[in-house]
Amino acid sequence: MRVSRVEAITVRDSLSISITVGAYGVAFGAASVASGFSVLQSCLLSLLTFSGASQFAAIGVLGAGGSALSAIATASLLGTRNGLYGAIMAPRLKVKGFKRIVAAQITIDESTAVALMAQKRNEDAMRHGFWLTGFGVFFFWNLFTLAGALGAQAMGDTRAWGLDAAVPAAFLGLVWPRLENNRYRGLAMVSVIFALAMTPFLPAGLPIIATAFIAIVYGLRQ
Repeated sequence: MRVSRVEAITVRDSLSISITVGAYGVAFGAASVASGFSVLQSCLLSLLTFSGASQFAAIGVLGAGGSALSAIATASLLGTRNGLYGAIMAPRLKVKGFKRIVAAQITIDESTAVALMAQKRNEDAMRHGFWLTGFGVFFFWNLFTLAGALGAQAMGDTRAWGLDAAVPAAFLGLVWPRLENNRYRGLAMVSVIFALAMTPFLPAGLPIIATAFIAIVYGLRQ
């Protein structure tokens, strides 16, 4: 069966994001083991939680001697954005039953971004982009988490591999094409400046979440 150009572009975008972002799971696996988690515990965190920012927050709090309650609260706060993504994607995917549960598990930054970007092509491309990216990131994230956990001692400083830049670089690549006019570019610049200004005052991850309020205010004024 011949693959259309639209389908080929969607597959290309999904795979490139999935492999790039999934590779960062190496850093999580290594950091998790270094924080005192076992290989099994590290893998279960990726398998069940499947939210990079929340996972790093949880092992960071526990690794620093914080309580389990603090770790759960911090991870949950960082994961609230996935709930917003769910509200955006639910009416578009229109899935029910068990498929809805699966969709919820893979509703993340990357699957949502690729789906919304592909929606400009057609509805099928949007749905294919969501599922391909969601499952792709899930597979590679868990695979590389295991690799990172097993090779934590041999890797040393994971930042030397440049993996800490993989996720923000991939997400920037997804957002950039959507800045179609000066209003969107201005909103992006204001959000960047706000996040940088709040970084010294807010815990890691929260400055980015806080920029959502800027987008909400902007949206209400339109």
